[in-house]
Amino acid sequence: MLTVRFVRHGESAANAGTATSDPALIPLTEHGLGQARAVAESIHPAPALIVMSPFERAQDTAAPTTKKFPGAKVEVWPVQEFTYISPIKCVNTTAADRRPWVESYWSSAETSYSDGPEAESFSGLVQRVQSVLRKLHGMSGSVVVFGHGQFMQVVRWLILVTPERIDSDAMRSFRAFDLVNSIGNGESLFFTHDGQRWIYNAQETHPIETVSSKSHEI
Repeated sequence: MLTVRFVRHGESAANAGTATSDPALIPLTEHGLGQARAVAESIHPAPALIVMSPFERAQDTAAPTTKKFPGAKVEVWPVQEFTYISPIKCVNTTAADRRPWVESYWSSAETSYSDGPEAESFSGLVQRVQSVLRKLHGMSGSVVVFGHGQFMQVVRWLILVTPERIDSDAMRSFRAFDLVNSIGNGESLFFTHDGQRWIYNAQETHPIETVSSKSHEI
């Protein structure tokens, strides 16, 4: 039996409304660092594997947990956040600055659209999530994955909704699902794989504090 705990990173500078540039290098706030410590305290027993995103805020969230469990294997996987607005366009902007671009992107519902260099399409994100799930379901034991809100949301959406195809309707379905099932900073989602299928353990899902922003940064 495999159990997987996905953890959204702690509050970041972008979540707190600060202007940021490189999406991979957005740091945690002091509050986010406190959430990272709280996540580590909540994890028991020791996981066999700790996975983290290549993005700084996820790795900093994972740091107290890797320190707590020095015997756990630690790996970096492509579980980074969905960057769908071109990073070049987003230099020195806040989440509020980016809001019109975000709304335009989701209203278009073009699954294969890429906004520019280093931007990912929605279909590309789904394929990346599916690849990670395939990699996980061949494992057993306990795994903790430190990642990001929309990546985690696609995991949950694919398992619960099981869309037959990734088209514009599916993209709109995901957007609606995401807006009504927000994932807070430091919040965890729990899944098991019984060898045949993924099971979402909704009763175990919980946040680490609730005062932090629930928005996804771009």
